[in-house]
Amino acid sequence: MQVAVDVPKCVASGQCVQIAPEVFDQRDDDGMVVLLDEAPPPAEHDSVHEAALVCPAAAFLVTA
Repeated sequence: MQVAVDVPKCVASGQCVQIAPEVFDQRDDDGMVVLLDEAPPPAEHDSVHEAALVCPAAAFLVTA
């Protein structure tokens, strides 16, 4: 799995951080998403897919 983030699309909702905190974080100054792991391990795949689905800005691209 590969994960990419379109930071300018981010609306700083924080849902991704709540769902997959090992993969996503937020900047302190503006709450924008920070990608911690571009290639998360299999144990994180379900949570990354869920985070991408619930993102209100559709700011994630997840590929196999």
